[in-house]
Amino acid sequence: MDSRGIDQMIGELRATAQIASGKPAAQEARAAGEVDFAEVLQSALKDVSAAQQEARAMTREFSAGDPDVKLQDVMVNLQKASLSFQQMVQVRNRLVSAYQDIMNMPV
Repeated sequence: MDSRGIDQMIGELRATAQIASGKPAAQEARAAGEVDFAEVLQSALKDVSAAQQEARAMTREFSAGDPDVKLQDVMVNLQKASLSFQQMVQVRNRLVSAYQDIMNMPV
């Protein structure tokens, strides 16, 4: 099973969380040059969506009785999709909190 996409998404989510919390960006971001926050966030959202769609498709295949789809693979994909969604929710919560902090700053 290929987990490179999940690893990349997790790295992007961590970089996004670091940017949102005001910490310096990760070394990968510095090496690549300037990071566009909107692109990183959009890419992370697409990765989460893709993970959820893949898990749903695998679940449908298993339910249909496809002999090539194993239950443990279905469960692992469902857990990865759930974890990636939970991480995205946490990033969203941090972004909302940062926005509220900025809006409540005295001018």
